[in-house]
Amino acid sequence: MFRTHRVNQVGLAVLAALILSVAPAYGDEAENAGAPGSWLSNFVSARAVGLGGAFVGCADDASAVIWNPAGLATLVPNELRFETARLFEDTSVYDFNFAVPGSKLPTFGLSIVTLQSGSFDRTNELNDPLGSFNEGETAYIFTVARNLSPRLALGTNIKMVHQSVEDYSANGFGFDLGAIYDVTPTLKVGASLINLGGPNMTLRDTKETYPVEFRGGFSATVFRGRGLISFEADQSQGPGLRLRGGTEYWVQPALALRLGVDDQQPAGGLSYRFSGRYQFDYGALDSPLGMTHRLGLTYRFGGFFASAKAEPQIFSPTGETAVTNIQLNARTKANPESWTLTRVNKPEQGVRGFGGKGAPPSHLLWDGKDETGLPLSDGIYRYTLSVRDAEGLEIDSQTQAVEIYTGGPQGSVPVIPVQ
Repeated sequence: MFRTHRVNQVGLAVLAALILSVAPAYGDEAENAGAPGSWLSNFVSARAVGLGGAFVGCADDASAVIWNPAGLATLVPNELRFETARLFEDTSVYDFNFAVPGSKLPTFGLSIVTLQSGSFDRTNELNDPLGSFNEGETAYIFTVARNLSPRLALGTNIKMVHQSVEDYSANGFGFDLGAIYDVTPTLKVGASLINLGGPNMTLRDTKETYPVEFRGGFSATVFRGRGLISFEADQSQGPGLRLRGGTEYWVQPALALRLGVDDQQPAGGLSYRFSGRYQFDYGALDSPLGMTHRLGLTYRFGGFFASAKAEPQIFSPTGETAVTNIQLNARTKANPESWTLTRVNKPEQGVRGFGGKGAPPSHLLWDGKDETGLPLSDGIYRYTLSVRDAEGLEIDSQTQAVEIYTGGPQGSVPVIPVQ
């Protein structure tokens, strides 16, 4: 207990240090509208776009490395993500993320973000046409993140940026730091410092340095985890203070809707989960230069998980198939401490629950009765397996459904007269 309390104090100190380390001097916005590295510091994933970019206190998927590298420590399954966005003047952005959550080892991630411009006309001093050229920038980001306690996660990015314009090219290196602290089970605060020590780029004779940027904010889950509220304040040299906020609500287990505001610019989006492992994300932002759209696809596999599946999915307590066999399986980061399997009916009322210490059993049988031993009425009942490990991390399975049907077969029985 003393060690956990000590680590939590360290976590608060780290967050305070990140906040206090923000540089106090910031120039005029118009003066640095095209600040070096703005393409990367302004990169927002499709899901984060829908939240208005307020992602530093949430940062719970593989794209978190751009906004807050500590968020990678919260991952449960492995994640593979690809995103694309069509911007202005034929400019496109592509993003690839891969993350593997760790238990004894930290969580590792690799991200590649590429910006490709359209064609620019090349001329000489007399304005004679000399063809065209393109500008491209690519960032390679390696991330390490770890939970120091059930409440505190820290992470760092090591990134290399490559830029090419016409026949010139340059490389630069930099670092990012981030932290996420769970104030309560439903409230998180996060902070990150971006572009520490660079990258520094020199294409010809002029050296450009990516400005240090601070991000701080919080996220709160509501409606029993179906909703999310997030807020963020960003401070960087040039643009100065930028406020972001957004909301997310899972209308169904497979469909989420989002609304947000990115510094007075409206945003929105949605997510759709399918086949258990895939998620499609869409985000739109109405900026002064016009509407931009982002598309993302996520594949989740392996890693740490919980699963529950009933066989058969339709059974009759009064028929030949009187029980259903529910297969249970889980893999947690730390040793499993407890598990629960809860069933609810349509009005969101619990009708039967199972649970115990340690890991869940390989299977259990359900006879269609409630907690008092009375048979339940026909209908569809949903169930979720939740497993909590020794470090306080709770992993939930996908919500599944099982149906009780006692109506029996329909139809008529032919009558054969006796000769």
